[in-house]
Amino acid sequence: MPKSKKIRFIFLIYWFLLAYIIAALVWWFIALSRQNEQMSVFKIQEIKKDEINYQENYAKIAAEKKRKTAQYIGEGSIFFLLIVAGALFVYKTVKREFKLSQQQQNFMMAITHELKTPIAISKLNLETLQFRKLDEPQKERLINNTLQETNRLNTLCNNILISSQIENGGYMAAHEEINIGDLAESCSNDFKNRFPNRLIQSIVEKELYVNGDLLLLQIALNNLIDNAIKYSSKEGKITVHAFKNSPLIKIQVTDEGPGIGQEEKKKVFQKFYRLGNEATKSSKGTGLGLYLTQKIISTHRGNISIEDNIPRGSKFIIELKEA
Repeated sequence: MPKSKKIRFIFLIYWFLLAYIIAALVWWFIALSRQNEQMSVFKIQEIKKDEINYQENYAKIAAEKKRKTAQYIGEGSIFFLLIVAGALFVYKTVKREFKLSQQQQNFMMAITHELKTPIAISKLNLETLQFRKLDEPQKERLINNTLQETNRLNTLCNNILISSQIENGGYMAAHEEINIGDLAESCSNDFKNRFPNRLIQSIVEKELYVNGDLLLLQIALNNLIDNAIKYSSKEGKITVHAFKNSPLIKIQVTDEGPGIGQEEKKKVFQKFYRLGNEATKSSKGTGLGLYLTQKIISTHRGNISIEDNIPRGSKFIIELKEA
């Protein structure tokens, strides 16, 4: 049985059992109400023989009937609410687990592709250099291409490793004074060297100091720049802007890609999430970059947000406290 049909079958059984339990609860209430009514009628018939105390006994029987009815309604309502609350909790939990399982499966497929591609390209380039006589420009192009793929592989491994360590509390972040302006400039220059055909601009103020972990902040900035490159055209400009807005230091990474819809802006920082529109489906990625970036900025007690870049594209904004 295919997995999708199996899941639908499980949910069908689940809703059937839930409906059966609620129906049994309703039948229980009806049966007790009928029994209460019959007992009241029987007691009233018994007290008719005692004409002197009839009214007093009748009032007691009516009060007892009313009390039991209220008891049944109260107990039934509590049981009903507990059943519904439990059913919703189980449903949401199972649905979340299925969703997480699907995301993990998609992640494994993506990570396999992401690992195999740079390895295959690097291997092909090295074999070409080994077995063919090439002129210097061709050699340089192949070497640069291999370095790009190696850097991409290194970034991917760092994202997976650091993400796992942060989640498990195994990474002890350093707290040192960092000139994040120099770091932003360095990250921008690195991508300029790796992608000489892309238009990457850096506008960075001097003396922008924050307290934090150099490696984590470097990974966060690299992920944002890499994300901008992935999701924008080759002609689009990417801008890294770092400036002081006391008491905050702001770093903005702007692209001229297709942009991000309002609903997806709430989801892009989720683990394994990738943009699902047709314009970006072919883009490489595992859905870990922005998730890890958000985790890193939260670790530094900062904030990251997304705005639309006018006229098109997206702007990721990091805010950190000035040292």
